[in-house]
Amino acid sequence: MMTGTLNLDANIKDPDGFYEKLINAHQGLSDEESERFNARLILILANHIGDRAVLDQALEVARATT
Repeated sequence: MMTGTLNLDANIKDPDGFYEKLINAHQGLSDEESERFNARLILILANHIGDRAVLDQALEVARATT
């Protein structure tokens, strides 16, 4: 259950394996296809999270670190 607070602590089991799979998912895609893939993935994960307060915090953190 979401608490309304964004978790920025390491929380992915096997982060290197996940990163490798993410990079491999882009293989063979054009730049435009990769951008669309990323957008779809973001929306799928945002829907899974569902908690608007957490999503708003994530947007703020992502924007502040660009």
